[in-house]
Amino acid sequence: MNKDKTQIKITAKASTGFTLFEILLSIFIFTIVITTIFSSYRAVFSSTDSINGKIASYEMANNCLNRMIMDIKAAYISQIPGYTPPAFNSPPDPYQMKGESQYAGSKTFPSFRFTSSAHLFPGKNMRTGIAEIIYYVQYIDNDEQYVLKRAENLPPYNKKFAFSNKDPILCEHLKSLEFIYYNFEGTEHESWDSESKEYKYATPSAMKIKLETGNDSVSLFYETMIDFPFYREEIK
Repeated sequence: MNKDKTQIKITAKASTGFTLFEILLSIFIFTIVITTIFSSYRAVFSSTDSINGKIASYEMANNCLNRMIMDIKAAYISQIPGYTPPAFNSPPDPYQMKGESQYAGSKTFPSFRFTSSAHLFPGKNMRTGIAEIIYYVQYIDNDEQYVLKRAENLPPYNKKFAFSNKDPILCEHLKSLEFIYYNFEGTEHESWDSESKEYKYATPSAMKIKLETGNDSVSLFYETMIDFPFYREEIK
């Protein structure tokens, strides 16, 4: 009897252990669970980074368009009868509006020159008066990106435009930009020159701005329509 009890006790003790197969299976299952958890975390963090990037891009574009709306809403133009069409070899109207295309890097983007009573830093250096404002695109070699800039000059205005690293950036990572001008009849124009007979020496009555920002894989689009507070009618 004692021998049988000893054998039973030894047998029961041996049955509480784990085989090598069971240990390997547990490690395998644990590895799958950990991998799944970390993959989920990576997906969450990746989504969060993407959402944060889109929010930052939206805020930047929104601030850019709001700045442009403020500038254009305060636009200054020469009205009739104070304004007369330019004569041969006469200097252009200092308050002209001109929208044209310019090269930046390997691409072509629109630029827009006009005058406005709005100032980017009104409290700094006591900037007052009518400012010449130019929106233009510049390619930044170091960052390999296009940026939309805003130049602001007080009289005497620059006769020839020049890129400047001092001009503040309105929008980064620019992929495309459109300025669409409308005359008082609502006809669209891709360019404008208020000193040109082609446009009958008028100024646009409204302007549409389209922005595209992002990188190679993501594009975000923004658009706004702005009415000029005043415009000069056609001179026939």
